[in-house]
Amino acid sequence: MHLLAPSSNPATPVDQLPSFDDANKGDASKVLLITFLDPHESIKMTKGTSSFGKRHNKTHTLCRRCGRRSLHIQKHTCASCGYPAAKTRKFNWGEKAKRRKTTGSGRMRYLKTVNRKFSNGFRTGAAPGSKGPKSA
Repeated sequence: MHLLAPSSNPATPVDQLPSFDDANKGDASKVLLITFLDPHESIKMTKGTSSFGKRHNKTHTLCRRCGRRSLHIQKHTCASCGYPAAKTRKFNWGEKAKRRKTTGSGRMRYLKTVNRKFSNGFRTGAAPGSKGPKSA
């Protein structure tokens, strides 16, 4: 906001400029002129809509362990699984997140065969015999 007074020195402090009461007394040379700038230029909110158009650098990339786009490039730490930490990141306040990531939510390529092998006693070697009735 610019404060201009035609009869005063431009270097005059704002508190010494003539007030509106002085202008109402009939002296037209002491009228205080107020000019407003564009509303977009007068107040800058720097973290809002005007800043989102300038964001074109990616902070996260794909994680090798969990496959999500959560690996922070500069920190080199995954926000989802905690890679490269040895233990997978999980918290008790995220019950549903733990359910999504736990065993059984994927293919279980190896574990689904272990259950079958366990019920047969982990047999190795010869093929199993017939389970039909024995002929005498």
